[in-house]
Amino acid sequence: MANLQLGRELSARTLMFHAAIAQKVGLSATEHKALDLLSRAGALTAGQLAELTGLTTGAITGLIDRLEKVGFVKREKDPNDRRKVVIQPMTEKMEREMTPLFASMGARMEQLLSRYNAQELALINDFVTQSITILQEETTKLQEATSKPEN
Repeated sequence: MANLQLGRELSARTLMFHAAIAQKVGLSATEHKALDLLSRAGALTAGQLAELTGLTTGAITGLIDRLEKVGFVKREKDPNDRRKVVIQPMTEKMEREMTPLFASMGARMEQLLSRYNAQELALINDFVTQSITILQEETTKLQEATSKPEN
């Protein structure tokens, strides 16, 4: 039971850290994390970003509007299909405004990880990877249950 409580505490502290980062750059926590997913995936259509985040297309449109207004993304015509628009993360602005906010945390996490040997790191990586899979699957279940009309 204590292990599950530790997981809950880690989750809460992670969420609060990212909320503080988002606030520093004028974003909501959801906008910040959607931008993070977009920056790692590269340019995506609004539909692809909606699928990646689990947000509705209507919510994604508003989110993109807000991210574009503050200069973290821009809309561009898809070079392969002029009918489509892709959302391009503005990586230079992100690096300039957001990366420094993670410097201390990154250094401290690297220091923490250096305490573990290769076998221990492999176990930690497996745990985190499996946790990510479970979180994605459980999020999908919740979203599907929410989107189904009740009889």
